Amino acid sequence: MAGALSPDLAFLATTYLFVPGDRPERFTKAVESGADAVILDLEDAVAPPAKATARANIASWLATASPPVPVLVRVNALGSADSAADIAALASWPAPRLMVAKSEEPGALAALADALPRAMLLPLVESAKGIADAQHIASIARVGRLAFGALDYCADLGIDGDPRALIHPMSCLALASRRADLPPPIASPTAALDDAPRLRDDVELARALGFTAKLCIHPRQVAGVAAAFAPTPAEIAWAERIVAAGAGAGAMALDGQMVDAPVRVRAQSILRRVRR
Repeated sequence: MAGALSPDLAFLATTYLFVPGDRPERFTKAVESGADAVILDLEDAVAPPAKATARANIASWLATASPPVPVLVRVNALGSADSAADIAALASWPAPRLMVAKSEEPGALAALADALPRAMLLPLVESAKGIADAQHIASIARVGRLAFGALDYCADLGIDGDPRALIHPMSCLALASRRADLPPPIASPTAALDDAPRLRDDVELARALGFTAKLCIHPRQVAGVAAAFAPTPAEIAWAERIVAAGAGAGAMALDGQMVDAPVRVRAQSILRRVRR
C-alpha cells in the first residue's frame, strides 16, 4: 500500500501552515510557529509575476536551512504552465515532499512519482473529478496522504460552502485513505482568520468525518486547530480504562457501555494520537 512507504512525519502531522513562496522572510518564522509541518507555497498564495522569484527563494532556502519541522512545497497543478518550472526548481532537493495542487489526474500523479523516485506526494484534491478518482489517487506509489481543498471544490460545483455540501467529498477522501492504508486526510483551511468558533466548528466537522489534520493559512490558527483535534482529558481517561480492561476479554460491560473489539480499536487509536 502507498501508506506503508511513508513513515515520514510530514505525513503524520496535525497542523500544516502555508507560507507564500515570495515571502522568504516568513520561512524561518513559520517553522518556529508551533505548526507540525510547513508548506512553502508556489500556487494560489503567489501572484503569477512573482512565481519565478518564489521558486528561487524556496530552492535557496531549502539548500541551506535545517528546519526543526518537516517542510513541503505546494506546486502548481500538473499540466499547468507553472508546474514544470516548479518541479525543475526543486529537482536538487534530496527528498522532495510535494503537495500537488488541484490533483485530479491519477496518470499525471503516477508519472510525477516515476519521474521523481525520491519524492513523496501529498495530492490536494479540489474538484469533482478529483473526488471521483480519489481511490486511484490514494493508491499511487509514494502518495503519503490526501488533503481536501474546499474552496476550489465549491467553486467547481457552483455551491456556496454550506458545510452539508462537504460531507460527501470529505467522506470519499476518508474512505479512500483508509482503503489505501494512508493516514487520515487533511482538512481544508478555514478562511476566517479571527473567528475561533468557526475554526472550532470546521475542525469538529472534519473530526466527525474521519480527518485528523488541517491546513492553516495563518500562525494564529495553529494552536486552535491543534487543541480542537487533540483528545480531551475525558476521552483519554475513557480510552485508558478500555485498554486496561484487556484486549482479549471479548464483549463486556464497562461504565454502562458495551465494550467489544471495535470499541477497543477506537480506544487504542486515541492513545496512539496522544503518544504521537
